Amino acid sequence: MTSSPTPPAAPGTTLLTGGRVHSPADPHATAIAVRDGVVVWLGQDSVGRTLYADADETVDLGGAFVAPAFVDAHVHTTAAGLLRTGLDLTACASLRDCLDAIAAHVRAAGHAVAWGHGWDETAWPEGRPPTRAEVDAAADGAAVYLSRVDVHSALVSTALLDRAPAARGADGFSPDGPLTRDAHHRARRAAQDAITPGQRAAAQEAFLRHAAASGVAAVHECAGPDISSAEDFTALLARAGGDLPEVVGYWGERAAADTAAALGARGLAGDLFVDGSLGSRTAALCHPYADSGTSGALYLDAEQIADHLVGCTEAGIQGGFHVIGDAAVAEVVEGFARAEKIVGRPALAGARHRLEHLEMVTAEQADRLGQWGVVASVQPLFDATWGGPDGMYAARLGVERGTALNPFARLAAAGVILALGSDAPVTRLDPWAAVRAAVHHRTEGFGLSPRAAFTAHTRGGWRAAGVDDGLTGTLVPGAPATYAVWDAPDLVVAAPDSRVARWSTDPRSRVPGLPPLDPGADLPVCLRTVAGGRTLFDSTALDTQKASRDGTA
Repeated sequence: MTSSPTPPAAPGTTLLTGGRVHSPADPHATAIAVRDGVVVWLGQDSVGRTLYADADETVDLGGAFVAPAFVDAHVHTTAAGLLRTGLDLTACASLRDCLDAIAAHVRAAGHAVAWGHGWDETAWPEGRPPTRAEVDAAADGAAVYLSRVDVHSALVSTALLDRAPAARGADGFSPDGPLTRDAHHRARRAAQDAITPGQRAAAQEAFLRHAAASGVAAVHECAGPDISSAEDFTALLARAGGDLPEVVGYWGERAAADTAAALGARGLAGDLFVDGSLGSRTAALCHPYADSGTSGALYLDAEQIADHLVGCTEAGIQGGFHVIGDAAVAEVVEGFARAEKIVGRPALAGARHRLEHLEMVTAEQADRLGQWGVVASVQPLFDATWGGPDGMYAARLGVERGTALNPFARLAAAGVILALGSDAPVTRLDPWAAVRAAVHHRTEGFGLSPRAAFTAHTRGGWRAAGVDDGLTGTLVPGAPATYAVWDAPDLVVAAPDSRVARWSTDPRSRVPGLPPLDPGADLPVCLRTVAGGRTLFDSTALDTQKASRDGTA
């Protein structure tokens, strides 16, 4: 599945005992054996020690929880890495905090362009972002690019605009406020061009190592000419694998099958924009935003969408789009309907085209998307962060529309394949928090069961990338040894004399075989992450012994 060469797992057998293994093959397994990167056995400790007495490596799990590793189905690796190595504005509680952070970073960084991310004026008492004059004053003449938390608009300094003069005449330009649409893309390109190869390498590695330490074995990179660059994309694919997570690369460009092949992209999908975002008021709506007179921006129409789907289907590659607002979803559904008339439903469904975000979707639209074999790459932390009657969505759309977003249960019931992700750096890469958010949706009836949410963040990510062999993303004999080990002391277990779990006050939170997902509860801590037998992360908290050459421990 990876888009870059990945070395094989080290040969030999590893036996892990004394844990709790999440496996449909044996719900009561306490041990698991891996040989040459493949799961070969699960069962009880005593049996495992007998069968694999000559294992090259034995691991005492000490009660730890072993489960399939997570897949994050939507990330922007370099941007997420720059958030870790650059200017992080996500914690700014006011406009003044933001300006102070800019000034401090510019003084300390010394880069040609100061790259920052994460401001959100809806959470500030001032209720507005800084003006360009305020940014200029804080930047003291430096070139500064500061993406909003949704990455669909940005604050820029005058010095950065001087590096991107065409932005001043482009759609979405503001003489004093954030840039959106094409003006934003042009300014972002100038900022990206100033990133050195060393900065890029450091950012990519920082994020991928963070992903591995979070129990993530693979990520889906959603790249494209408007959001990154071919150089960034190919550098990332070359860096992935080995002791870093696998990267499935998507390139968001129409009529670019040759480009996808040249770059090593899995498909022409990801952030191929049909519209923008709700926070920046660029998601395309059927009716205007409740807090402004605009209805957002529609970048592609049904005919263009259909052309892309037909081209990808006939080329045998996965296509897809970024789509959020209800007007944009309507265009996508019409585009699929037109494509079906040309290539037929079996071919269209067999291509497993994907849609990113898909936040405003009706029951009828969900049913049609399910019939077309669509994958929905969704981000539960969007709802946790901005959902509910008092959240940003409600402020932008009104309570009725704002609390009807991200209907995960509706999509799952319609047969749409769900794959969970973070859209990092938009929300943090935190897979257990995402699973919990999918379960405890802020709108009643929209959430998933714990099992469905966990599956969507593990096996669902592999299925979204075209790996649907019935093994990958599970822990059963014959499956790739791709797993994470967790410190999860409160793992829910079935009572010895009953198939009923210990329930909390909210039965959604506790299901046998998974950690409790109660809001506010401590989530599992990753101890080790393994992909195909290759160790990506090890906290050294596990007792591991390697056999000597003569076979003794």
